[in-house]
Amino acid sequence: MQAAPVLESLWRSASMPESRLDSLSLTGVDPVLPSSFAVGTAAQASMAAAALAALEIASLRGAPPQQVSVDMREAALECCGHFTLDGRAPDIWDKIAGLYACGANGERGWVRLHTNFAHHRDGVLTLLGLPTGPGTAREAVAQALRAWSATDFEQAAADARLVVAAVRSFAQWDEHPHAPVIAAQPLMSIERIGDASPLDWPALPVGAQALQGLRVLDLTRILAGPVCGRTLAVYGADVMLVNSPHLPNIESIAETSRGKLSVHIDLREAKGLADLQRLVRDAHVFVQGYRPGGLDKLGFGPTALAQARPGIVCVSLSAYGDSGPWAGKRGFDSLVQTATGFNHAEAQAAGSMQPKPLPMQVLDYATGFLMAFGAQAALRRQSLEGGSWHVRVCLARTALWLRSMGRVADGFAAPQASFEAMTEEYDSGFGKLVALRHAPKFSRTPAHWLRRSMPPGSHPPVWPAN
Repeated sequence: MQAAPVLESLWRSASMPESRLDSLSLTGVDPVLPSSFAVGTAAQASMAAAALAALEIASLRGAPPQQVSVDMREAALECCGHFTLDGRAPDIWDKIAGLYACGANGERGWVRLHTNFAHHRDGVLTLLGLPTGPGTAREAVAQALRAWSATDFEQAAADARLVVAAVRSFAQWDEHPHAPVIAAQPLMSIERIGDASPLDWPALPVGAQALQGLRVLDLTRILAGPVCGRTLAVYGADVMLVNSPHLPNIESIAETSRGKLSVHIDLREAKGLADLQRLVRDAHVFVQGYRPGGLDKLGFGPTALAQARPGIVCVSLSAYGDSGPWAGKRGFDSLVQTATGFNHAEAQAAGSMQPKPLPMQVLDYATGFLMAFGAQAALRRQSLEGGSWHVRVCLARTALWLRSMGRVADGFAAPQASFEAMTEEYDSGFGKLVALRHAPKFSRTPAHWLRRSMPPGSHPPVWPAN
């Protein structure tokens, strides 16, 4: 599988200029990691679209032309999210997260639990009638799930606002009432939501990165949204990651916070609302990963943002979209893989009786790069024709995009991931961070993060002076 036609279709769908495609070079072909799916193609095409869009923005700002190249294997490796802190590779999964057979020997299906946050873990344990806290063993969870069918437990967990997915085949997903809703959506929508004059962008100094001086509010947590913000930061944007002091995080925040300012704002308090409103007034992009409608009641939905900051670009991420029976349903990459058929299909291709995940969280990473691409495509439209804009993406639609690329013959013959040649060492507020560099290679202005990764709350909620 080659990524060029996939990238070209993606580029044209966002009404980006055809001539810019001549500035891109793609190398490599699937399989690049062990999988029966074109995970390398999805990684390379989405990442290259974001990188190429940065060239277009730079051109609009008067920068001289340059080329960018993206290697498929390097793109896929970046999507593995490998990193170490002070020589330690953090285990980002809670000990009871993962796949479980329901009934005897999986006769009533399989489920995947996502329990990285303590409240999700304890909610699942309560639902199963088990003691809460980190002391409960996987064996006890496995035993308790034998009393359930997979779909019954999935529904009970959803009713309890937990994150669980039943394993489905592609055929079973296609029969689900939410599947046609997802299929009817574009991979990425870019909608004008208000009138505004083109915003003035700060002058781009000679040799500066494409997005220097553009301000991005990043209200996202795991994992696609943070990848979007990290990508905009590596192209020079001032990205401000907004966390709440009462919300938990996982250790991946050390890797995804590269290049970002990191602030605490508590939207439960009047001061926090006022701080965010003040920041919005000078922002160019507002990225959020809350469930559809979650920020509207606080006054930060797309319509309200367009009124408060005419010309803003809003980017909204969801798991399953904002319409249909699963609108607003909680989900993460691993769960969407499970629910929409990938784990079942991958297992069949591998000859496994147990559902098998894809070799990386490719739905998260590809969606994150699509968000960064969409944000820049909308910025381009704003600069040329004005208006406020809303970009929407969802993990389940990215999954359908990956599925549309077909299967990869002999995909499991590809080598396992090896990261040594792509890692770099960074000073960070979390310790010595060794992580993967950004795969796209620019001929004039190499992509790099200008700020070191810092823990939440390390910076004041104030934009830096341009």
